[in-house]
Amino acid sequence: MTFSIVLINGCDQTSVSNQISPSSAKYQILIRNGQIYDGNGNNPELGDIAIDGDRIVAIGQLGNASADKVIDAEGLAVTPGFINMLSWATVSLLEDGHSQSDIRQGVTLEIFGEGWSMGPLNESMRAEMLDQQGDIKYEIPWTTLSEYLEHLENRGIATNVASFVGATTIRIHEVGREDRPPTTIELENMQNLVHQAMRDGALGVGSSLIYAPAFYAETDELTALARVAAEYGGAYISHIRSEGNRLLEAVDELIQISRDSGAPAEIYHLKAAGKENWSKLPAVFERINHAREQGQDIRANMYTYTAGATGLYAAMPPWVQEGGHDAWVERLKDAVIRTQLIQEMRNPTDTWENLYLAAGGPENVILIDFRSEALKPLTGKTLAEVMAMRGTEAEETMMDLVIEDDSRVGAVFFLMSEDNVKAKIAQPWMGFGSDEGSYANQGVFLRSSAHPRAYGTFSRLLGNYVADQDVISLAEAIRRLTSQPAGNLKIRDRGQLKPGYYADIVIFDPAGIHDHADYSDPHQYSTGVQHVLVNGELVLENNEHTGATPGRVVRGPGWSGFNPD
Repeated sequence: MTFSIVLINGCDQTSVSNQISPSSAKYQILIRNGQIYDGNGNNPELGDIAIDGDRIVAIGQLGNASADKVIDAEGLAVTPGFINMLSWATVSLLEDGHSQSDIRQGVTLEIFGEGWSMGPLNESMRAEMLDQQGDIKYEIPWTTLSEYLEHLENRGIATNVASFVGATTIRIHEVGREDRPPTTIELENMQNLVHQAMRDGALGVGSSLIYAPAFYAETDELTALARVAAEYGGAYISHIRSEGNRLLEAVDELIQISRDSGAPAEIYHLKAAGKENWSKLPAVFERINHAREQGQDIRANMYTYTAGATGLYAAMPPWVQEGGHDAWVERLKDAVIRTQLIQEMRNPTDTWENLYLAAGGPENVILIDFRSEALKPLTGKTLAEVMAMRGTEAEETMMDLVIEDDSRVGAVFFLMSEDNVKAKIAQPWMGFGSDEGSYANQGVFLRSSAHPRAYGTFSRLLGNYVADQDVISLAEAIRRLTSQPAGNLKIRDRGQLKPGYYADIVIFDPAGIHDHADYSDPHQYSTGVQHVLVNGELVLENNEHTGATPGRVVRGPGWSGFNPD
């Protein structure tokens, strides 16, 4: 690798050093003697990286160059910042913008929008969001998705942020929470909301189809929204309609939506859920690879664990949730409905996704998030333990907890096989996302538990599956965390170590990066990442957060008329 100089905004960046050779110029930051991984899957080369302002200005053997700040990276990997393809840090960053658990793993860009997005909102949606807040309380001064992202940036965040616009959010905005198709006028309004979000920089449309009211959306409705995103170069990304008994049919639906809309498509947290479905994963790979061979841009992301996490509503049929949270809770109090629900929750079905049955039993469900002070002592207990304490069956226990907590009740469900986790990592089109918030191991965040993926998704990939088990090479893992998702999302000037690109950079010990969070004690930071820069500012230095919050809103391909072609 040899040094490079780039023209930015028509100005040769060496002008700050009076046109002195890059090898003897002075820079603001100089990273010395690192094993540089460019993000494209290439083997590393020993060298230096020079940074001025928020950009990389030179890479290579920079000789006698000097800098205001010199970082010794000898023996360490120097890579582009990692992209979290599925982040739920939408609320946690409002509480604490330092993004501790993700920054300490090397994440420099959080991608939001799994079905629900933080805009567009109408007044009833805003009121509902305020009413359903848990441990973290926050004001809602925004209406559009773009306004929310700008609100984050203005408050100060350590990571960059970007978002898909949620198909569920769009549906609620126009149709509400009813189980019916949109009218022609409503669908036009929904499409107009997507048009506006794409012009504001959304990455595309995201759906989450096992949950009400998203469950009520038919394929043609989703295709109509994805078609709008495609006009701007955006993608369709989905928690598909089934990850279990109808997994293959759900993959087929996503591929059809992509084909009919013209939008690239990605599967959120790809999995085969439930032991009886583990054997279906090779057929999923075949479908995706066939579509790709036919010229479709189909891909997926995952987290590096055998358990997922969501609410107890994922153990109940969508019909009981029609009309929203309050209507759902009221139905759970009705003795006749409860009797019907118990039967439906106990019996396997192909018509909706029952994560309780997929987990295989109450001992495989851990309760992690309650609103009520009275129920907080149950945090971290299995459903089986709570059943024994109360003397009630699983279905009755889950219904009672939802009523008493007046919330969805967060829970971990053990669903997948370790062999399948490794098989997914091996796929070249696979990306990675935590499907969690970004927390600190102190303060309000300790009032609830978490899935360990919040603290360990990326370090677990690099430590356990790369360094320890050699499932894929380090260079390939870095490509999947950096240039591949940036390219998929058509994000400009990020995802590679390249002159002219933003200085989102991670410096870590490839042999020493480890996750420490587990299901019994999830609030434990990963170790091994020494330094992280975001937009040219040190956010993590010598494994300690600097307090800097240089994160920015990252816009999608429709922003400012950008044409990805």
